[in-house]
Amino acid sequence: MKNTIIALTMASFLLSCKQEVKEEKTMEDGLITVTPQQFEASKMEISSPVEQDFDVVVQASGKIDVPPQYKAKISPFVGGYVKSTSLLIGDKVTKGQALITLENTEYLDLQKDYVEVAEQINYLKSEYERQKTLFEEKITSQKNYLKAESDYRQAKGMYQGLREKLLLLNINPANVERGKFTSLITLTSPITGDVTKMNANVGMFISPSDVMMEIVNTDHLMVNLTIFESDILTIQQGQKIRFSIPQASKEQFYSTVQTVGKSIENEDRSISVYGTLQKVQKEKLLSGMFVEAKIVTATKKGWSVPKDAIFKEDNKYFVLLGQQNQDHYLFRKTLIEIGEVTEKFTEIKLNQNVNQNSKILTKGVYELTN
Repeated sequence: MKNTIIALTMASFLLSCKQEVKEEKTMEDGLITVTPQQFEASKMEISSPVEQDFDVVVQASGKIDVPPQYKAKISPFVGGYVKSTSLLIGDKVTKGQALITLENTEYLDLQKDYVEVAEQINYLKSEYERQKTLFEEKITSQKNYLKAESDYRQAKGMYQGLREKLLLLNINPANVERGKFTSLITLTSPITGDVTKMNANVGMFISPSDVMMEIVNTDHLMVNLTIFESDILTIQQGQKIRFSIPQASKEQFYSTVQTVGKSIENEDRSISVYGTLQKVQKEKLLSGMFVEAKIVTATKKGWSVPKDAIFKEDNKYFVLLGQQNQDHYLFRKTLIEIGEVTEKFTEIKLNQNVNQNSKILTKGVYELTN
């Protein structure tokens, strides 16, 4: 009980001191007057701008993506009903692995047409060769010879076309020619990767225009940024990229410019820039994540103050210029223009009001501006 009373007494004393310090701050003619007691209690600090190196950056946005050759959308060449599939979003698949089985009587019709043409082609080839011989011996007319040739070549073209369709459907033409027909086809994966979308259920009809699933090889994740025409000439291969995923994390990631687009074709007059990612970064990031990035194009010298020394009002930036008298501190709100920004410091543009010798409040600004 005694300890509780002591704690409450101390808290009350500290609160009253804090309120007293706030009351000691006064403002007159745009000047903020602060007593030494408040200055010490709020742990304020005054210092001059410091010259340091700043990165010159180009602001960009984009997403985590993979090059076109490492992502695939799976659609059937000929539509069908989903017979079976065992895959879920997030499953890993390898190139050539069975993805989904479709069923349709159209597959049977295609095989039937193929067999009919295959049976006709031997006869048409024989007839063409016979008519050719007769024509060369001047026994038959050129008309009969050309008709036999045309029929044979048409059948041969149809045969090759139907054969390629069967191969696209993963149906073995040799089995079909032996009379082994099937109403089922199995679609396989064209790449190794992860299933990122799944739009197929058993019994659903899938047409050639439908995307049943998407596969992405996340081993090849990259940063895909959009750069506008005004900044294009400053971007080069090898430059450093700093980026974040604002919707998912406050963590800062790093990349390097690998490729820069060579043609402005988009309506917004922009090009794409791709940046590489380290393996440890690929394990954290997902394809499609929105990215905010800065591309470092150069470095320069600049005068800086800590970020906390600057405050913003009505979209303008200010600092508190200070001076110390015998019994108090005086601060004046002063408009500034900022430049480049780092994690801890902000570049300020020197002018007639702020120079490298100016005394600026760098700690305790919040207490005087709120």
